[in-house]
Amino acid sequence: QVQLTESGGGLAQAGGSLRLSCAASGSIFSGYTMGWYRQAPGKQRELVANIIPGSISYADSVRGRFTISRDYAKNMVSLQMNSLKPEDTGVYYCNVQAFGAKNYWGQGTQVTVSS
Repeated sequence: QVQLTESGGGLAQAGGSLRLSCAASGSIFSGYTMGWYRQAPGKQRELVANIIPGSISYADSVRGRFTISRDYAKNMVSLQMNSLKPEDTGVYYCNVQAFGAKNYWGQGTQVTVSS
């Protein structure tokens, strides 16, 4: 079983920065995908960024502003969010996708960007 504990988030002004972190406990293999999704009010949950060995993916809307990083030894994934925009507002969820496409989710952390 995998458990995810998120930290960070909060309130920022447009143009500001926030950092999210997620610690995973349980059996985490380096080949698992770790990443972040977000869900804005009234919208579907969407991928923000994810990372596996040798590959990083970003949503077009955050590329160049957000940076995902992963500590394989500590089973942690972080998301540095710079140049924040009001449209980045939402609940951000840490995600681990195990082999067989089994997904684990964190409890979510609120990010609010004011204009």
